[in-house]
Amino acid sequence: MELSLSGNAIKTFARCIMCLARVGNELAIQASPSQLAFHTHNSSRSAYQSITFKPDFFDVYTVSGNQVQCSVLLKAICSLLRTPIASIDNLSMKLPDPDASKVQWALECSSGMKKTYWITCNVEPDIQHLSLDRGRFPSNFVVRPRDLNRLLANFQSSLQEITIIATEPTSLPSDDASEIGGKAVELRSYVDPTKENDSSLHTQLWIDPTEEFLQYTHTGDPVDVTFGVKELKAFLSFCEGCEVDIHLYFEKAGE
Repeated sequence: MELSLSGNAIKTFARCIMCLARVGNELAIQASPSQLAFHTHNSSRSAYQSITFKPDFFDVYTVSGNQVQCSVLLKAICSLLRTPIASIDNLSMKLPDPDASKVQWALECSSGMKKTYWITCNVEPDIQHLSLDRGRFPSNFVVRPRDLNRLLANFQSSLQEITIIATEPTSLPSDDASEIGGKAVELRSYVDPTKENDSSLHTQLWIDPTEEFLQYTHTGDPVDVTFGVKELKAFLSFCEGCEVDIHLYFEKAGE
């Protein structure tokens, strides 16, 4: 397996690595002639992230055989990307053969300097696969990263988990129905029911999806899901940097 990239593609590639590093510790690399996929998950396996690149994203992309896979520590890749991205003219990665014990990374800088790194592959790679059919999720919405960032700014920065509650939109305007009339989505600080005398600040935020979201779909009974804020903010930062909207699909908790 061999690949190289230059220009703005390096910035996007680096942004992907930084996002993955905020979720997990290990990067699983799976390369086939049709795509390159990066996977990671957090230590509790409550969050999983996958980023896929098509061959035309790279200047050079070559894979021998049907599939090549390995895994490396994300902190090792982050260390080589400490070089200012603007000073990198070309970035390349090479796995000499499928059973190689190390991956070669090379940076060609605008100053004429070339940096080469050999990163050791994990002996027992933890490569996970997650297959989800987004069409089966009854609730979903589309939001701009900056709008979701603004909503999350209402919560404490130390908040670890957040709950989203989706209900059916009402036809009544907010002013006519009640204090929360027309506001079909609620964001709230997650409260651990087993924790007694919890003195931390709890925040509830009701949202009118027609004002805050680009798209909102929900029918039936209310649905609530709770998940980690750390992983959400990592994904939010990535989408904001790439200037793309966020699509969230969900159903009842535990699914």
